[in-house]
Amino acid sequence: MQLFPRQLNKLPLVAAVLGGLAGPAVVLGAWYYNTPKHYQVGYAPTQPVPYSHRLHAGQMGIDCRYCHANVEKSAKAMIPPTQTCMGCHALVKTESAKLAAVRDSWEVGNSIEWVHVHKLPDHAYFDHSVHVNAAVGCVTCHGRVDQMEVVRSEKPINMGWCLDCHRDPTPNLRPRDQVTNMEWTPDMAKNWTPPKVNPPQQCSGCHR
Repeated sequence: MQLFPRQLNKLPLVAAVLGGLAGPAVVLGAWYYNTPKHYQVGYAPTQPVPYSHRLHAGQMGIDCRYCHANVEKSAKAMIPPTQTCMGCHALVKTESAKLAAVRDSWEVGNSIEWVHVHKLPDHAYFDHSVHVNAAVGCVTCHGRVDQMEVVRSEKPINMGWCLDCHRDPTPNLRPRDQVTNMEWTPDMAKNWTPPKVNPPQQCSGCHR
């Protein structure tokens, strides 16, 4: 008497085929969904100090370069030191509980451990000064920071996204004196001619 139907003889073959397909499927799924397009956009970490860009850059109109002072001269935009914060807050909101970490940093001399929002892999090279001096607006990569209570990553900042701009940079260019103006649009400078730039498209441009 046969206990199992003949169809079960195919079970080992079916299991082997499914097992062989499962591995690549997992790898491809992880590769696809772990790209910056999926895990970086929307990233908004909690900072040690609840700093509002909406208030400072938006309502008060503080220029990006006041805090990120190296952005025109260095590859790094520079996270502002406590001294920059205390330039105002030694006199403004001196008792605010939200600024306790700033006051402690100033008194002790330790840096505030701000959390990086826009991250690049170690194998990718990016120079802020080159882009700013080429008249690429801050909003191109960072979005409307002046409208963000908590800064978040709005662009994927992956290789394909960067290459799209390097192949056709003109839509992201503006007059150099408007680089930090988040509200600038091409309609504001109808007689303006975009500068001629030739960003690298070869691998060595970003992978050094």
